[in-house]
Amino acid sequence: MAGAIASRMSFSSLKRKQPKTFTVRIVTMDAEMEFNCEMKWKGKDLFDLVCRTLGLRETWFFGLQYTIKDTVAWLKMDKKVLDHDVSKEEPVTFHFLAKFYPENAEEELVQESTQHLFFLQVKKQILEEKIYCPPEASVLLASYAVQAKYGDYDPSLHKLGFLAQEELLPKRVINLYQMTPEMWEERITAWYAGHRGRARDEAEMEYLKIAQDLEMYGVNYFAIRNKKGTELLLGVDALGLHIYDPENRLTPKISFPWNEIRNISYSDKEFTIKPLDKKIDVFKFNSSKLRVNKLILQLCIGNHDLFMRRRKADSLEVQQMKAQAREEKARKQMERQRLAREKQMREEAERTRDELERRLLQMKEEATMANEALMRSEETADLLAEKAQITEEEAKLLAQKAAEAEQEMQRIKATAIRTEEEKRLMEQKVLEAEVLALKMAEESERRAKEADQLKQDLQEAREAERRAKQKLLEIATKPTYPPVNPIPAPMPPDIPSFNLIGDSLSFDFKDTDMKRLSMEIEKEKVEYMEKSKHLQEQLNELKTEIEALKLKERETALDILHNENSDRGGTSSKHNTIKKPQAQGRRPICI
Repeated sequence: MAGAIASRMSFSSLKRKQPKTFTVRIVTMDAEMEFNCEMKWKGKDLFDLVCRTLGLRETWFFGLQYTIKDTVAWLKMDKKVLDHDVSKEEPVTFHFLAKFYPENAEEELVQESTQHLFFLQVKKQILEEKIYCPPEASVLLASYAVQAKYGDYDPSLHKLGFLAQEELLPKRVINLYQMTPEMWEERITAWYAGHRGRARDEAEMEYLKIAQDLEMYGVNYFAIRNKKGTELLLGVDALGLHIYDPENRLTPKISFPWNEIRNISYSDKEFTIKPLDKKIDVFKFNSSKLRVNKLILQLCIGNHDLFMRRRKADSLEVQQMKAQAREEKARKQMERQRLAREKQMREEAERTRDELERRLLQMKEEATMANEALMRSEETADLLAEKAQITEEEAKLLAQKAAEAEQEMQRIKATAIRTEEEKRLMEQKVLEAEVLALKMAEESERRAKEADQLKQDLQEAREAERRAKQKLLEIATKPTYPPVNPIPAPMPPDIPSFNLIGDSLSFDFKDTDMKRLSMEIEKEKVEYMEKSKHLQEQLNELKTEIEALKLKERETALDILHNENSDRGGTSSKHNTIKKPQAQGRRPICI
């Protein structure tokens, strides 16, 4: 009895010790997952679990997003999950998304899984028109998206209509032109066919390299007011802070690069930006909600940290990741080359087989024709021989008749005719016999000549038969598979400090090496311009091609602004949209 009570108490104690859990649903760009989380878990515990599940190591770009009363918020790493203002109804839903964007996707995104998540997110933002994309660039991006999904273009498989169910272009672009879906598909396919040989990760990276130059790429917009009460937009991205007119999200009125900002702070709803150059006035603005201010500061801190991190030597972890990525890329490249060689050899073997089959068929046809010719020659020879024999017999018969006629004539001549009538009749008979003998001699001669001609034709037919047999023998002895030559098998400065003072939050940027960072940015701009020159020429060519089909009355405000920027000679590179405060002659900032 005591033992049973003890066992029940032990079971009860174990049951009490099991931690309480709740269900969380994580939505990524291409999947959904559910986890059981302990009540005491903090944001970092859940975030690390998701990253481990996805096999993701470049975690600094991502976050878990949720919505509070139509306002976007991000899960804080040092705060309990359930202490956030989230729905308590299970499962609690979070979206695993990119929170910070790279300056240069090709250099910064190492893992293929990271690249893929960025590709899916940016593609969705472009299709949903959260990122403005001009029509010609939309077609080019669509072609890379098709390459990533379908692989190399194959005319026998990818026939007109295979993209009918795909969402590849923003609805704004489709409505802007008098073009049918088939016309759009033809233009996308024309670009798609030129991407042959690119693997999925390469096509997705090309997509991101083009998309990162779009003016609205990676920018988080917030409605603000300046000290005068003027409504403005604040844009936060990887390069710095930008102030926009609410009607123009493409070109900022003024920009503050991260390396030219000394301090950002907020108290209640007022934000303060202090430039590094003390001669430039401090810029202050107000936002509508305290929660929005916290989000702005989060994005500022994260983007500035990554901005400074990019300009330092890579950490050991990043170096290892890049080394592994290079090895993996080299391995995949070798594998692709091996597969390409095998495919080439297989195609060459198939071509050789087809050629041999064609030649074999041709030789069979030649042999059949030779056999038929031989049979015809044999038949002709037999007929000629038979005809010659008949002619020869006829000639003998005629000769025999001629001899008989001659004998008859001689007999008649020898016979004495007593009477004149008999003599006349005899003479007439003799004359008729002579004429008949002459005709029979001529006919005999003609038949003899004909017999000689037939013998000559028979000899020629037998000679043709001999040649046909000789040709058939040559064809039969010719090698069926000629030798095929084998194809050889080719074998930086301290991170700024962030201070909490009373009800205000602030962080300070040290000005160590700031001039060096400015010079690096200028150098990056020049390199960026060179890289985008060739692509811009291609896009201009496509733009010219479809311009005649544009419906001007359907242009949106962003289309008009983009065209005005293009007419002024502007490019799509975001590096060119940064207008430094120094360029204004160190005058006070007035917006």
